[in-house]
Amino acid sequence: MAETFLFNALREAIDEEMGRDETVFVLGEDVGHYGGSYKVTKDLYQKYGELRVLDTPIAENSFTGMAIGAAMTGLRPIIEGMNMGFLLLAFNQIANNAGMLRYTSGGNYKIPMVIRGPGGVGRQLGAEHSQRLEAYFQAVPGLKIVACSTPYNAKGLLKSAIRDDNPVLFFEHVLLYNLKEDLPNHEYLVPIDRAEIVRSGKDVTLLTYSRMRHHVMQAVKTLEKDGFDPEVIDLISLKPIDFETIGASIQKTHRVIVVEECMRTAGIAAEIIASINDRCFDELDAPVLRLSSQDIPTPYNGKLESFTIVQPKQIVEAVKKMMALQV
Repeated sequence: MAETFLFNALREAIDEEMGRDETVFVLGEDVGHYGGSYKVTKDLYQKYGELRVLDTPIAENSFTGMAIGAAMTGLRPIIEGMNMGFLLLAFNQIANNAGMLRYTSGGNYKIPMVIRGPGGVGRQLGAEHSQRLEAYFQAVPGLKIVACSTPYNAKGLLKSAIRDDNPVLFFEHVLLYNLKEDLPNHEYLVPIDRAEIVRSGKDVTLLTYSRMRHHVMQAVKTLEKDGFDPEVIDLISLKPIDFETIGASIQKTHRVIVVEECMRTAGIAAEIIASINDRCFDELDAPVLRLSSQDIPTPYNGKLESFTIVQPKQIVEAVKKMMALQV
């Protein structure tokens, strides 16, 4: 076992996959000589050369289209978005081409590509650099969406995403890059379509992902002291959603709270709640509750910024309120 930062876990995943498969390559702004905005591609340029670690112009729509074309010919591109918000400039390529070409070609083309990079609300990065794009893309057919949350799952998920024959949007949170965790020295993979049961419990199911996993676990420490026994599930796969794991948990707890950093209106929680009501309504002893970010652009002011996203205290209060609604 070796203690590893999350950004280094991602780097190890890319390095191992590039070493294993010569069709894998990286492209994006400052991924080569500079090593990436958060050093996920540090020194890979020296190891693999400029034809496999490509520094691109500031032209997201263009280099995303180039990566899609490369994937159609059998290569496995990894796009790094300097900030995931910038990839809105490539929305057309991602939605109309990456998501659709395997279908519109009648299966003649595969699109084995990963689009990854930092996102989420950081610390005073301002509205345009605090984007949560997972809900923007969730309605796009043909895409898979993954959100990592720990160094262990970041490495295993990225390796699996690189090997997948479909386009995968891989969301990393800007405030999680410096998380540390002991990682195995041997190779391992984590499935990109399965949720993780972080903590087993019987009182209430807490569904979350990305940075909010850690806010939820902070809240759980308080809840445990107060005699509550919550079950915590890290969704990991935002598309497709692992309703097998979610459904099994609901059959046990009969109560659900969704905690997300995405916006409340049309966020990930909105889809999850609708699907739970479709599939598991008779199992519920209380309406599903969602804790989401405020529907406003993220303020630059630090105190205002903290008010826009869910805090551990709110999670504690929500669980206690739900558990008071005994049926």
